[in-house]
Amino acid sequence: MGNCCDRAASFFGPQKNTNVRVGLPAVCFVWQIAMVVLFGVFIRYDEESDTHWVEFRRENNITSDIENDFYFRYPSFQDVHVMIFVGFGFLMTFLKRYSYGGVGFNFLIAAFGLQWALLMQGWFHSLNPETGKITIGVESLINADFCCAGSLIAFGALLGKVSPVQTLVVALFGVTLFAVEEYIILDLLHCRDAGGSMVIHCFGGYYGLAISWVLYRPNLHLSKRFHGAVYHSDLFAMIGTLYLWMYWPSFNSAITDHGDGQHRTAINTYLALASSVLTTVAISSMSKKGGKLDMVHIQNATLAGGVAMGTAAEFMIQPYGALIVGFCVGIISTFGYLFVTPFLEKYLKLQDTCGVHNLHAVPGMLGGFIGAITAAAATEAVYGAEGLRNTFDFEGEFENRTPGTQGGFQAAGTCVNIWFILRFPIWADPGDDNCFDDEVYWELPEDEEIVPPVLEYNNHMIHKHQEM
Repeated sequence: MGNCCDRAASFFGPQKNTNVRVGLPAVCFVWQIAMVVLFGVFIRYDEESDTHWVEFRRENNITSDIENDFYFRYPSFQDVHVMIFVGFGFLMTFLKRYSYGGVGFNFLIAAFGLQWALLMQGWFHSLNPETGKITIGVESLINADFCCAGSLIAFGALLGKVSPVQTLVVALFGVTLFAVEEYIILDLLHCRDAGGSMVIHCFGGYYGLAISWVLYRPNLHLSKRFHGAVYHSDLFAMIGTLYLWMYWPSFNSAITDHGDGQHRTAINTYLALASSVLTTVAISSMSKKGGKLDMVHIQNATLAGGVAMGTAAEFMIQPYGALIVGFCVGIISTFGYLFVTPFLEKYLKLQDTCGVHNLHAVPGMLGGFIGAITAAAATEAVYGAEGLRNTFDFEGEFENRTPGTQGGFQAAGTCVNIWFILRFPIWADPGDDNCFDDEVYWELPEDEEIVPPVLEYNNHMIHKHQEM
């Protein structure tokens, strides 16, 4: 019995082999070949990107090529794409020795995830039962980026603590689970969630926290020397914040209905974001001696308004309503970084590197309930009869659904799940004393090989004057 326990302890123990020379290339090659095969079997162009577009245009009395959906959706796709690769990537560069990992592994997750997302979302939403094929167009690319966003949010909770192979596993299961919960929430429950408060942010946040709980590291304090920011790393992370902040109206409005819905979504998101900046600055200043601002709060909580408006942005929440949402969620998110993150780590064993609980999970959950309340309060006097049908898509089997019922289904749409496969020590993840360090998985320039003593003025997990 003793030998058995010793073997189990050594299997799950602290000894770590971080060599990914075999595992990472093998996973990349095998999975990319699998994508080629699956795309060859299932994926085809849709009627607006196929060479038969000319015939389709003639048959449907479309007068000009400019009416192709590409010209309506591609500007939004560009903005969302920049958010996924530049915004999320640079937001994760705040750690003093993990900028390569933040941007590079974000790139890796998104590049694999968007391919897998086109397949998973296609199987659930656009599989032709007669031909057995999935057709894709520019809107499919936007939805694939949205799907990747859930896994990138989850990666934020795990930043610096997982190997590149594990990040790919996070993407594989994250995209799969996202497609399932998206189908349940948007198709079966018929919820409206254009900006993804529920299906993207709430899911991604709690998916990442669940994995973080499974992979809890009791000796993470051994990497304390790397677990913080320096002046230039925080500045780079602020670049990510600004890209996300500027393009968030496009993110929330990218797949809304053309016309008033898309227009209204952009306005509401724009106002909520602006409002959350002021309340974040206010709470951050109030929390520090001398009223100094904490860059952690400015990088993250200022974006919470965009997250919280994801569901209700296309509804008639009114401009002042959008300002109220941003006002409240900026305060809630900043308080989360001040008090909730340390509490979660100390008592619930949740080591949340980027604070996704405060930026994505809680604002996303609140956004879902805000959408439910706004939907339940909808009336023909405000929306008009046709506007009510268009906004909530009361057609087909949902033709007789009332706004009150819609609000109930919106509230029911907030839920997520996860499992334990990442616990097995076959992924070459770093030891507790090597977390948050690029040197484990990256070739660094010679002048970066030795870490100089720096003032650890910023830390995303603990208070500055508090012992780990």
